[in-house]
Amino acid sequence: MTTFFAFIVAIVVLVAFHEYGHYLVARLCGVKVLRFSIGFGKILYTKKFAGGETEWSISAIPLGGYVKMLDEREGEVKPEELSRAFNRQPVLRRMAIVVAGPLANLLLAIVFYWGLFIYGVPGLKPVLGNVAPATPAASAQLLSRQTIISINGSSTPTWQDVRWVLLDAVLQGDTVNLEVRTPQGEVVQRVLEIATLTAADLDSDFLAKLGLQPYQPVVRPVIGRLIEGGEAQRAGMLVNDLILSANGEQIADWDAWVKMVRSHPARLLRLEIRREGHLIALDLTPESVTEGASQIGKIGAAPLISQHEYDDLMTVVRYSPVKALTQAVNKTWETSVVSLQMMGRMIMGQISLKNLSGPVTIADYAGQSAQMGLGAYLSFLALISISLGVLNLLPIPILDGGHLLYYTVEMIKGSPVPDSLWEAGQKIGVVLLFTLMALALFNDFSRLILN
Repeated sequence: MTTFFAFIVAIVVLVAFHEYGHYLVARLCGVKVLRFSIGFGKILYTKKFAGGETEWSISAIPLGGYVKMLDEREGEVKPEELSRAFNRQPVLRRMAIVVAGPLANLLLAIVFYWGLFIYGVPGLKPVLGNVAPATPAASAQLLSRQTIISINGSSTPTWQDVRWVLLDAVLQGDTVNLEVRTPQGEVVQRVLEIATLTAADLDSDFLAKLGLQPYQPVVRPVIGRLIEGGEAQRAGMLVNDLILSANGEQIADWDAWVKMVRSHPARLLRLEIRREGHLIALDLTPESVTEGASQIGKIGAAPLISQHEYDDLMTVVRYSPVKALTQAVNKTWETSVVSLQMMGRMIMGQISLKNLSGPVTIADYAGQSAQMGLGAYLSFLALISISLGVLNLLPIPILDGGHLLYYTVEMIKGSPVPDSLWEAGQKIGVVLLFTLMALALFNDFSRLILN
């Protein structure tokens, strides 16, 4: 239900703001608006306010919306209202009305980001973990515990910023100049080679391909919590027990302990434990559990986590209202550019079309972000609002960008595009749009099946 309501709220907010952009500029240009609808198809509810001339409607298919304006191409117009018909407006006014929808979405994203940057956006500091050998990061002499301060002059206070700036650099083929701070506080310059990245790498975790991964504090093999009735509790293990060895093999950290347990399903482990300064021997047999096509061991225990170490790795990015507005505009612009570049790479076949997501994936992300809190949900709305604005500006007939293309041709040739060409373009646009939607839905359900 959280996912459902989060998705519906997202659709209503983003579509309403987009269509209100069209509506507001149409009214400012003197065009009569007959209907403002959230959704397509059969009208479920409609209301016209006293003294108003616009029907405010909710329709059956909640995957978009529309603003219906007075237009001679869609019906007879009274002689006294011809000056208020959309098709009778100068071409620049029609272009302004059309572009107002996508621009409204971009403005909404700026507003969301502005509020988030004032309030404060939590994030993980870009502190490097272990750098794998034979990776671009290793070649750049990057080391564990170093912090990435900036990339190509752009500040990177969180790992999310690192990902976005690097993705932009990869798409543009730029050289990546890193400014990093060592654990001793020294600031050094490094050059990261990205030429080895392939299109397939961009379909997965390209940061890992570069050898960049977040630092994680070493978790000692100390029991922090036991599941009631689990194998660890039945074997006599207690909270704060320090695991020293298993079957004579020394256990250095919690990861080593997890690997030992997983590799011994239903097989005896002879443990040496330190409890309150005393050495204790215990026998433990992990429960055998099916995971995929294999059997793994589980014991029902969790580690003792040093919350202080994890808190030190977190940061909150916030700015003054004026600075936050600048950052919000920059964030919206950079995200729009990256979105366009990704679309271009998909069209050119340089990036897999599997990256295309549809309503099912969007609904899933809406639910996940809503459960994480208001800040995460607003950040999600801002990202989808940008995507909606950018998508509608593409020069595809039936989208706003397609209309802008027609009007641009009209400005150049001095007369409107012939109706036959307009109608043919609309048909092509419908086919392209439905093909795009079908592919997005296919990707959505493929992810559900694989997960």
